[in-house]
Amino acid sequence: MLQKVKAAARLPLQPSFSDTWRKLWPYLWPSGRRDLEWRVLATFVLLILAKVVTIAVPYSFKWATDALVGHGHAPHRMFGFIAGPLLLTLSYGFLRIAMAGFTQARDALFAAVAMHAVRRLAYDVFVHLHLLSLRFHLERKIGGLTRVLERGRNAIETFVRTVVLIAVPTGVEFMLILAVFFFQFDWRYTLAVAGMIFAYTAFTFSATNWRIGIRRSMNESDTDANTKALDSLLNYETVKYFGAEAREARRYDKSMARYEETSVKSYTSLTFLNFGQAVIFTLGLTGVMAMSIAGIKAGHNSVGDFVLINAMMIQLYQPLNFLGMVYRDIRQAKIDLEMMFDILAEHPEIADRPDAEPLIVSGGHLSFENVFFHYDEAREILKGVSFDVPPGKTVALVGPSGAGKSTISRLVFRFYEPSSGRIMIDGQDIQHVTQGSLRAAIGMVPQDTVLFNDTIGYNIRYGRAEASEADVKEAARLAQIDRFIESVPGGYGAQVGERGLKLSGGEKQRVAIARTILKAPPILVLDEATSALDTFTEQEIQTALDRVSKGRTTLVIAHRLSTVVNADEILVLDKGEIVERGAHAALLAQGGVYAAMWNRQNEVRRAEEILRRAAQAEPATQHVSLADSPNEVGQTYTPEDIDVALG
Repeated sequence: MLQKVKAAARLPLQPSFSDTWRKLWPYLWPSGRRDLEWRVLATFVLLILAKVVTIAVPYSFKWATDALVGHGHAPHRMFGFIAGPLLLTLSYGFLRIAMAGFTQARDALFAAVAMHAVRRLAYDVFVHLHLLSLRFHLERKIGGLTRVLERGRNAIETFVRTVVLIAVPTGVEFMLILAVFFFQFDWRYTLAVAGMIFAYTAFTFSATNWRIGIRRSMNESDTDANTKALDSLLNYETVKYFGAEAREARRYDKSMARYEETSVKSYTSLTFLNFGQAVIFTLGLTGVMAMSIAGIKAGHNSVGDFVLINAMMIQLYQPLNFLGMVYRDIRQAKIDLEMMFDILAEHPEIADRPDAEPLIVSGGHLSFENVFFHYDEAREILKGVSFDVPPGKTVALVGPSGAGKSTISRLVFRFYEPSSGRIMIDGQDIQHVTQGSLRAAIGMVPQDTVLFNDTIGYNIRYGRAEASEADVKEAARLAQIDRFIESVPGGYGAQVGERGLKLSGGEKQRVAIARTILKAPPILVLDEATSALDTFTEQEIQTALDRVSKGRTTLVIAHRLSTVVNADEILVLDKGEIVERGAHAALLAQGGVYAAMWNRQNEVRRAEEILRRAAQAEPATQHVSLADSPNEVGQTYTPEDIDVALG
């Protein structure tokens, strides 16, 4: 039992309504925005006026009734029998128009305040999401985050409008009605109405709390279904490659089945709530009207009082009927808002230090000094890596998958920080400089290029937003994609599709190279920059990259060793350590890990060439010549050689 108590004590407390309101208040009363502050004050003035007029409406109805039957002390006696009731009826209509006018003016005034709060909070969350670390985004599903942002935007408006325009006016109306019953009749009427309101409220809140659990499950199912749909559509090509349409449909339908089940429970519980509310209100209404009949019989009340009670209670039913919706909407909006506030409460794993200075790049000397790093403490990724990339030189990182090559590029961009050791640029520890200045000094061509769903020109210009058309075209020319762009309908204005799916892998890679060229950074990081290209195109792009990287500090991460033979130094990583280093020729002469990788890749290239030429050879010859293949002049292969190549 004690363990359960301790476990419960460790659970985070759910933020209260006041906590949520306190977090939201700066967005409703933004400092320096006098116009919005004035609107908030004017809204509350109109709110009070609307409720006073609302209470006066049943009175005009009562007086008109008393005037018609000739009872009571209605102010009709100063007019004639016809003029009095007619004027009171006209006043009844005027008061209803005034009530609607004050209410609508209140809503119109407050609209700017509510929507400004929506915009400000959504903007802050969006900006904060970009400030959060790469680890945060890798551990979250993008579909789920976008749903949080979408529901959070709706929740801000719902929460603010429900509290300010419904909940507060309803509270004011309750107090005014209770005061009317106390002064117009007696304490018994007030007690009966207060008891009905209390019972109605207690039942509504209790049933709504029960329904909120169902509603939360429904939202979770909805989020799960949307996440699966988004994930599947983003991987449209992969789904097609593996003929997995039916599998994806089953996954989506499974989530939708949970959504269907919880939705049915939600609607069923709503019918129970509505029926219970109707019973409680009807009992209260019948009770006070019966008391009024007794008062009329005793001569204490007039027929107009009977009408007043009925009109007052019917008028009270509308805010009471909204009570469940108000409570549910506030609770649900509070949950959605807290999810947004939870994101805002997330602290970036990588943050600029208070004394951080902008990076000053003089030459672009990049150095790693005994760097250790791990994603998980149980598995070290880098183990004391040290190397230098002198200004204007090119250093290549090669090695098997999982050796830590891409991790090094992420550390250079400071997506993560080393667990120990230092990364320096021109003698400045990158942990002591601003992230913005660091990333502005580095250009990146990633292995997997993802483009924005916009135009080719927009994606190239992303490297430098203020670039001119001439600069964009020159970058495209250097990346050798200018002819392709000119050949497609729309040219630089052609849409690339979701994640650039309308372009081939090589075309996407060239766009990525072009935008990095446009950025013109002093330091370049090329992470498998030509991995998506064919051999002929690779040679062209490699020439362009060599030209672009000339005079710049360049760190190349490569799998194809043929792309780094001209590097000033090649570092061979294995299991997080540099096991060999040197120029291409020296490493081949050592006959170590690098030489083994080179020989293996040569074998693969030869096998691919054999298969390609075998497919082109005449069936009768059964011999394949590689007379025009480098290092294979005059060499021929028999069918047995082809069998060996096949494996």
